[in-house]
Amino acid sequence: MSIETLCAQEIHGIMEVAKKPITVNEQNTDFVQSPQVVESNSASNANTEELVDKNLLGQTDTSASQTLPVVTDSPNVREKTVNNQTIAQITSVSQLSDVQPTDWAFQALQSLVERYGAITGYPNATFRGNRALTRYEFAAGLNAALNRLNELIATGTADLVRQEDLATLQKLQSEFAAELTTLRGRVDTLEANTATLEANQFSTTTKLNAEVVVGFASVLTGDNANGQPIDRIPTLSSRLRLNLDTSFTGKDLLTTRLQANNVTPLGSTNSGPTLTNEGRLEYDGDSGNDLGLALLRYRFPLSPTTNVYLAGTGNGFVDLDASYELNPYFDGGAVSLFGLRNPIYNYSGGAGLGLRQLFGDKLQLNLAYLSPDSNAGKPTAKNGLFDGVYAALAQVIISPSDNAKIGLTYINSYSPSYYTTGDNLASALNPDFIPFGTSTGSNLSNSNFNTPVVTNAYGLSGIFKLSTNFAIGGWVGYANQRYIGKGDADVWNWAVTFAFPDIGKKGNLGGFLVGMEPKVTGIDSTLNGGRADKDTSLHFEAFYRYQLTDNIQITPGVIWLTAPNHDQNNDDIVIGVLRTVYKF
Repeated sequence: MSIETLCAQEIHGIMEVAKKPITVNEQNTDFVQSPQVVESNSASNANTEELVDKNLLGQTDTSASQTLPVVTDSPNVREKTVNNQTIAQITSVSQLSDVQPTDWAFQALQSLVERYGAITGYPNATFRGNRALTRYEFAAGLNAALNRLNELIATGTADLVRQEDLATLQKLQSEFAAELTTLRGRVDTLEANTATLEANQFSTTTKLNAEVVVGFASVLTGDNANGQPIDRIPTLSSRLRLNLDTSFTGKDLLTTRLQANNVTPLGSTNSGPTLTNEGRLEYDGDSGNDLGLALLRYRFPLSPTTNVYLAGTGNGFVDLDASYELNPYFDGGAVSLFGLRNPIYNYSGGAGLGLRQLFGDKLQLNLAYLSPDSNAGKPTAKNGLFDGVYAALAQVIISPSDNAKIGLTYINSYSPSYYTTGDNLASALNPDFIPFGTSTGSNLSNSNFNTPVVTNAYGLSGIFKLSTNFAIGGWVGYANQRYIGKGDADVWNWAVTFAFPDIGKKGNLGGFLVGMEPKVTGIDSTLNGGRADKDTSLHFEAFYRYQLTDNIQITPGVIWLTAPNHDQNNDDIVIGVLRTVYKF
């Protein structure tokens, strides 16, 4: 087949699709679209805790503007995306794995590749000959072919170019003159814009992004854990995160997060308006609006399938990408702390290290070790990284199909007795104060009875995408809390989640959750008189995240707790939330 015939067929195809161009950037997406649509679309996802913090090995990390062989930080995208693929020169048509001698254009393609060297392939050794292309794409390919022919002529190989081929190319050059001119103009504009950005950027290695959360919340009805009415006082509070994402090699990521907030928790262990950790908001925390270092973490690849995480402060298992993949919609959508993830991940946080190892596309292993900041940085007895409070994690995530993921998690933690609980509010003024427990669930499940506690926790989590707009997930968590010298307690929690991505319009997310926050189901007679939590409190939650713009999300939500603190003597608590997130 002659070049003229092949080009004529290509032109006919171009005319058919010219009215509806197709982008040249093809992306492979994971079975779950990140609820943070997205870390790439919004700077907030540059907070590695949610995007740059929540990607699979090989994902594009927008914070570094390069392909990072890692999983992703942002409070907020995680979607599995392959970076725009560049084209690689080939010398033989046999190098193209998807081109066969039986293909109708094989001889023409072979001639263009082996005679003229004017055809290129993708890095994965494919040609993708069956996909449509836009006129701009064809113009770009034609321009490359013309440059190649000029190169052949200049190097004295003009005898390889037949006169009829040159005539055909001249016709094509004339036909696509407008597109070639437009393409050159776009390249010139791009180069000018790039030069302007480079001249004004404050760093060649660091990207700044930010997230501002403004939340309106109020207890609408209910009693606290002591059976007393809760004040219906609406609050308006905020959280600011400034993230400096630095990449030195294009494959690593150093995240420095500065944070200021004034979101007083609705309750904690025997304190606050509700006198319980149940129903806490996902964005709560109060620094008195003082700006401080909230996260310092460095992530780098040991190999294309292995990532290492080193954290100096503020880290949690979620920041080591240990939980996001198993609850991708609610981690970034839920309005409650309980809705973000299985509470067993909350047993410890701070400084430490982690490792993620991929074994093909179906299996991955996560390992992590963390110690609270106030403990890890002290070179004294019963302190330091390995001589005080700690939590160690081992987790396996299995992907039986593109639409399903299942995780098996084990966590072992230790908390000495001098880390008191919230029973004494004055203890919060102690610099060594670190509450024991999961920061969710009943007061009893978060009590250390003034004795060292060794915890062995087990979790089973999963997410299943049943259609484009519906996914079901959930988890079960069990912990054996051994109070050294006093006895044991069994703590259970569970949840079922229903997610409706892109409901209403692309980027929106609807969600509904029902579950049981951590509850002591059994306890030795030497502890609390042998009295476990006597009733069962259910946690119901519904939210709708509306993507107002690429940088603004508005999420109304409601939390309904039956028998708060697992005590049916308490009236149900209903909490209303309106959360607005700005990302830039």
